[in-house]
Amino acid sequence: MELAVEEKADGAIPVTTMSPPEGNTTFLDGTTWCVALPGVSQVDLQNALDWACGLGMANCKAIQEGGACYEPETLLSHASYAFNDYYQQNGNSDIACNFGGTAAVTKHNPSYGKCVFAAAGSVGSAAPPLYKLNPSSVWWQLACLLLPLYLGS
Repeated sequence: MELAVEEKADGAIPVTTMSPPEGNTTFLDGTTWCVALPGVSQVDLQNALDWACGLGMANCKAIQEGGACYEPETLLSHASYAFNDYYQQNGNSDIACNFGGTAAVTKHNPSYGKCVFAAAGSVGSAAPPLYKLNPSSVWWQLACLLLPLYLGS
């Protein structure tokens, strides 16, 4: 573990705190969730939400119309759900809860009513195991990676 020294606002007495190693933060004091920060740029928040539900492969079904977490229909609420799903799928790593500075880790369970936010151990990996991929799909992906290298030489 690293030691971090934080100084009080008046600068009189330094306060030494233990800083956890980067990565999984759930060991600190129980379960953690990732939520969108209020007050951030709506454009940045929308871009981060689009990424989480697209390339990030978060399960965003619950925030689609008719889903358990669709209401309230706010960008902050929907982004929080998607960010948390991505965060949980990616090992609760601090880096998995950044989203361009639009999110933060919390110890407060953001679940409400029928909308249950995933917690550590309740979701699997975002990427399917290699053995479950279609073999022809793997070969196409490999070919797409290697062909430019071959043609470039």
